Amino acid sequence: MGVVVRQSIKGTIMNYLGVLVGFITTFFIVTKYLTTEEVGLTRVLVDASILLSSLAQLGTSTSAMRYYPYFKDEKERDHGFFGWSVIIPLVGFVFFTILFLIFKKPIENYFSQNSALFVDYIYFVIPMAFFMMYLLVFETNSNLLMRIVIPKFIREVGIRLMTLAVYLLYAFDILNLDGMVMALCLTYGIATILNIIYLFSLKRISFKIQPSFISSWLRKDFIFYTLFLIATSLASNLVPVLNTFFVSGKLGLAIAGINTIAVYIASMVEIPYRSLAAISRPQISQGMKDNDMNAVNELVKNVSLHQFLASTFIFFLIWINIDLIYTLIPNGDVYDEAMLVVFILSVVKIINTSLNVGATVLSYSKYYYYSLLFTVILTVAAIYMNVKLIPLWGMNGAALASLISYIVYYLLLLIFVKVKVKVNPLSMRELYTFSIIVALFVMDYLFQNHISKYLFSLFRIELLGQMLDSVIRTLLFSMLGIVTIYKLKISKQVNDIIDNVLTFLKLTK
Repeated sequence: MGVVVRQSIKGTIMNYLGVLVGFITTFFIVTKYLTTEEVGLTRVLVDASILLSSLAQLGTSTSAMRYYPYFKDEKERDHGFFGWSVIIPLVGFVFFTILFLIFKKPIENYFSQNSALFVDYIYFVIPMAFFMMYLLVFETNSNLLMRIVIPKFIREVGIRLMTLAVYLLYAFDILNLDGMVMALCLTYGIATILNIIYLFSLKRISFKIQPSFISSWLRKDFIFYTLFLIATSLASNLVPVLNTFFVSGKLGLAIAGINTIAVYIASMVEIPYRSLAAISRPQISQGMKDNDMNAVNELVKNVSLHQFLASTFIFFLIWINIDLIYTLIPNGDVYDEAMLVVFILSVVKIINTSLNVGATVLSYSKYYYYSLLFTVILTVAAIYMNVKLIPLWGMNGAALASLISYIVYYLLLLIFVKVKVKVNPLSMRELYTFSIIVALFVMDYLFQNHISKYLFSLFRIELLGQMLDSVIRTLLFSMLGIVTIYKLKISKQVNDIIDNVLTFLKLTK
């Protein structure tokens, strides 16, 4: 776990730098200078591109983790693995782009009534998806070499800085809407080129293909696994964007724009997951290959615990400050309509980040083909619940549909992984953490009802009182939570980090 923790911390720092830039962009630029319909447009374009790029990869981001241990040798040679990782997605992109163009008319018909603006820009999905695809391909290659910090910086900070620049150019009328959409596509292209340059700078890869290295068994297993992943990707990558497509198609781009801000706030919950997952997957894959199930079990439990610790803590900090967040952003009185969406989707993020390691284990096991069954169940449940709940509760219904779908999915998945693979990511430490968070929520509720009103009254300007209250509650309850986790020794890694900080500050020997 040492390498995992160190790389994860560095990657998380990059993620939070990106969050800072994204925070400024989303809350102070986008909400001020873009209409809710334009916000919805950018969200639908990005999500549609993510779906197309995910399918076009033909599962290479997952298969790379599974098969790289079979290609590399003791001298760190990859025997043409990285060359295959570039060619296969290109084939997939051509195939799925043709399918996209064939079904373009039905897609346009679905969005034309409530989201006609998206139809005007639908062709931009193709170049954006192409750049997104290779951005992930080269980022995955870097992850295989246990190098995640620079690719994380490019994705989390670089893209966001370029996006900020694009929105500012639009805000000051230097770009029109057409130019803004084109420039947003270009940001992913630049990010992809930067990832390629970094990967070559490592001088540890070769894109020269070695067909003779691939044995008959490996070729057959890879083809079967890839075909399986195509079907799996259709399901697993469709679910995260269903919320956007259903809301925009049924309720319109304006509501989708309001929903987008809520989704962005909730997405902060999963930031630590991106780093920890990226660096732990190769180790899980290696452990499964070596059949070292004790090591896999220990790693999986640690990953699940630390994802849960981080995500629940971030969620708590977000929610106790949610009123202030919407107060500070421009046009917050428009966007706070989605406040309940933030809560529901944050819970979804906690569940997904904490338990997705179970899906990772299954995908690297001999039972990997069962992943398709579970993702189909997830997709069907998500579609059914969206159809039923959106007419009743609008975007709140869409968020609730996601929550119900993921609960069903992970309940079935974890039972299967525990019985068949003999791996269980859950432990009593998650229960202790959950109890701490619940206690913090109760104390915060009591604080607001008895003390917050007094703090508000100290200032004639209500915002100053609200900010003081928010700062006090954030500091008080975050420190209380950290001390409790430390004293209960829930995580050795967390305790070690705290001890190192205390030693550095000379507060302890």
